Amino acid sequence: MKKNKLELIGTNELVSIGTKFIDVPAKIDTGADSSSIWASNIKVTKDGVLKFSLFGEGSKYYTGKVFKRTDYTAACVRSSNGGTQIRYRTHFSVKVKGKKIRILFNLSDRSRNAFPILIGRRSLCNKFIVDVSKGVKKPKKVFNSKIVNQKLKENPYKFHKKYVINNNLEEFL
Repeated sequence: MKKNKLELIGTNELVSIGTKFIDVPAKIDTGADSSSIWASNIKVTKDGVLKFSLFGEGSKYYTGKVFKRTDYTAACVRSSNGGTQIRYRTHFSVKVKGKKIRILFNLSDRSRNAFPILIGRRSLCNKFIVDVSKGVKKPKKVFNSKIVNQKLKENPYKFHKKYVINNNLEEFL
């Protein structure tokens, strides 16, 4: 019995979902248990159909196409910052380094993340080997530290409330 050869991938890769979403940057995260994809306009109709769009209006990958799914689940997901949310989950076929795999994605707002897709270890297991020295160039969200520290000096208390507690970072991008 011959085992499938494991493909070598980096910490981020360009992936494709169908023919509409080509070369989308994905973070390969062996520290994350599950996978996540940026979804917007998430709704469940009265007849139980999950409707959503991939990515959001601010993304160059956003097409406005509405996906409709009856094969979905929900999960309580704890983020790296300790917060817990209920997220809907559904499958997509994804091409990673030319290899087509089926991934169960959490649908979430990843608009503030550098990568619109995160692929976790459950999706990677027995399919890929991750080499941390490899990967495509990371898309940059540049924070201007000079402006951040200028705001901090103006009023540390207001800075803490506005930017740290409420995670309001838009004016620094």
